[in-house]
Amino acid sequence: MRHPIISLLMGLAVLITAGCGYHLRGTTSVPADMKTLTLDSSDPYGPLARAVREQLRLNNVKIPDSTEQNTDVPSLRLHGERVSRDTASVFQDGKTAEYSMMMVVNAQVLVPEKGIYPISVTVYRSFFDNPLVALAKDSEQQIIINEMRTQAAQQLVRKLLTVHAAENDPSVNTLDSSPSAVDALPSDALPDNSYSR
Repeated sequence: MRHPIISLLMGLAVLITAGCGYHLRGTTSVPADMKTLTLDSSDPYGPLARAVREQLRLNNVKIPDSTEQNTDVPSLRLHGERVSRDTASVFQDGKTAEYSMMMVVNAQVLVPEKGIYPISVTVYRSFFDNPLVALAKDSEQQIIINEMRTQAAQQLVRKLLTVHAAENDPSVNTLDSSPSAVDALPSDALPDNSYSR
């Protein structure tokens, strides 16, 4: 009598989680036209490119060899990462107690015959600075930076959905026009000096 009730409860739990749209964490539904994507980077074997490549593969995106010349396949171009840190709190003696770390990753998605779409991802973390344990502090900071890089790669893959939405929107055209702010600039708006020429 006990086993059928447990089986019924387990079956009910599976049906409820499947029926409410529950998905496993870390999986993103990448658009069908971006299921094959080339990855371009100035450092193709660097930690950022490896993290993005891993996230793309986890989301079932095929990455062709860089030696193949595919002009009809969308391309994700990584422009690098920038890590900065600011003091968040100080000890009584004025030494830094906590840092606020920020990683910014810039990229572009080049969709053939549709345009170039810039993507930017920002990840924040805090880091407690213990001046008594310098070696452990450096190791911990490197672990935090690696976690931030993985999180930024996950966000980049998620932002492929916004690129797909933007390429289907006729008001967003990056292929054959410049931004309207540049088009609307009158020719006499700039002063006539050597800096504006």
